[in-house]
Amino acid sequence: MIKTYESIIQYSVALKLKVKEKSFIASLTTIGRKTGREHKVHLRLVFYNGKFYASRRNPESDWLKNILKNPCVSIEVDGKNVRGKASIAKDEELRRKVSSLKYGDERAYMERIIVEIIPETD
Repeated sequence: MIKTYESIIQYSVALKLKVKEKSFIASLTTIGRKTGREHKVHLRLVFYNGKFYASRRNPESDWLKNILKNPCVSIEVDGKNVRGKASIAKDEELRRKVSSLKYGDERAYMERIIVEIIPETD
C-alpha cells in the first residue's frame, strides 16, 4: 500500500498526540481577535480522518469568533502540542459524523457549527 504525504502526516499527528478516531478533551489555543493574545479553552474535540474537529451550537463563543478572524490554532493533549489551520466545515455528512463521534446521545442530532482543524507539519 502506497501512503500519501497527507496520510503520513495524519499518522504522525495521531502518534504524537496518542489519539484515535474518537472524541477527547483537549486545550485549544486561538489568537484573540481584539487583543492579539493567546486565548486557551478546554473543550471536547474529535479526531477523524487525520483532522481535528470542534463544534458549537451557536456562534457566540470567543474561541469560534477568534478562529473566524485568525485561523491559526494550537491543540494540546497530555502536554503535547500540534499547530493547525482552522476553518468552518460546510459538509452536512461530515457534521453528522463528527457529532456522532463526539456525542452518543440526542445531542448528535442537533444543528452545530463544525470547525475543521488541519494539522501542520513541524
